[in-house]
Amino acid sequence: MFIEPTYMENPFVFGKAAEGIYFTDRQEDAKRLHANLTHGINTILISPRRWGKTSLVKKVIGEMDNSAIKVVFIDVFQCKSEYDFYKLFATSVIKKTSSKLEEWMEMAKGFLANISPKFSFGTDPMNDFSISFEWNPQDDTEEAILSLPAKIAEKKGIRIVVCLDEFQQIADFSDSTTFQKKLRSIWQHQQDVTYCMFGSKKHLMENIFNDKSMPFYKFGDMMFLKKIPAEEWVPFICEKFHETGKVITEEQAGRICELTEDISSYVQHLSWLVWYKTDKVVTSKDIDAAIGDLLEQNKVFFQREVEQLSEYQFNFLKALANGVTSGFSRKDVIRKYRLESSANIQSVKKSLIKKDLIYVENQEVVFDDSLFKLWLKKYSD
Repeated sequence: MFIEPTYMENPFVFGKAAEGIYFTDRQEDAKRLHANLTHGINTILISPRRWGKTSLVKKVIGEMDNSAIKVVFIDVFQCKSEYDFYKLFATSVIKKTSSKLEEWMEMAKGFLANISPKFSFGTDPMNDFSISFEWNPQDDTEEAILSLPAKIAEKKGIRIVVCLDEFQQIADFSDSTTFQKKLRSIWQHQQDVTYCMFGSKKHLMENIFNDKSMPFYKFGDMMFLKKIPAEEWVPFICEKFHETGKVITEEQAGRICELTEDISSYVQHLSWLVWYKTDKVVTSKDIDAAIGDLLEQNKVFFQREVEQLSEYQFNFLKALANGVTSGFSRKDVIRKYRLESSANIQSVKKSLIKKDLIYVENQEVVFDDSLFKLWLKKYSD
């Protein structure tokens, strides 16, 4: 008799936010963020890429079981200009705070009447639409759009939480500082609207929110996320393997964490590959093959990154990959890695921070991408 094999879903996730059963740890961060958003405290999340900011936000807003609070999630990455931002902002706010087509149109025409909003509908008009404007800016055009959440909150007697992912994208807008001043001047007075901003470029987010000369300085509670430590990852990995009938030792799970340096998305991705390659019991060969696959999958991106580096930038990263985290100005380091001079090293370091390839933590230079570091160490010579 033929028995159809049982399908087991991989218990790890990568390439998207880790939600539900895929989410681990960050209890204190989640508790703090939940308290902020439910009590009207604007919040800024800052950390290097792939540390799980989006996953944390989606976990928290998914657990905000309060009918009096509406959450609007906006990905600013697709915005290349102020106009794109206003269009996406208005569309997202109206879509998430209204339940049917007639109400959407009523909201747009009622609150944005002077801007002449026009609707464009997709294949599912009840869920897929966008708003465009006959862009003839008047003195209150931008204010009307940016005030939309507050006006809707007041009319409906609700509170609105606006989450803005990849918020650092606005730094690339033409005359970004003036645009930021517009946002701050209007949003800071909205009593029934709370903003949560986060993004994948740490140095730009710090520049926007942590620079005294910038409009958004001290706009809200700054949360600097830390890595989820190996002691939290190891039992999570072991449990997921066990739940799906496979065996991995704590030592092997620890090696996954070591190879990825506890960076959330890479821990999940490497664990996914190891799980996929393992029949029943994980072996060292399974982990070696998985990390090889992961490096190969990212090789094109890393090669492209290297092609855009100067010789000195590349040499600096090679030194860092080989264990030099401080003391770059020592004569032996300068000579071995051909870094030219101490003055040049400072210039190179600043440029690499700006490219989001490195950051400084506790006076030591750290790779932003642990996998890029591993690839450089293995293949750059």
